[in-house]
Amino acid sequence: MNTQAPVNTQAGTAEKKLKPCCACPETKKLRDACVFNNGEENCKDFIEAHKECLRSKGFNPQ
Repeated sequence: MNTQAPVNTQAGTAEKKLKPCCACPETKKLRDACVFNNGEENCKDFIEAHKECLRSKGFNPQ
């Protein structure tokens, strides 16, 4: 006698939700390298470019 419920195997069709950490890898890499090498105060353009990219993907960075 089988008492288990059927398993739904349609997980592959479900859309994966994009996370902020993965949304803009190009601008994130440039921003992080600049901050590491030059300090945050000298990288405002890279930081703002990354924020704009995140906004374009539907996120609201602070």
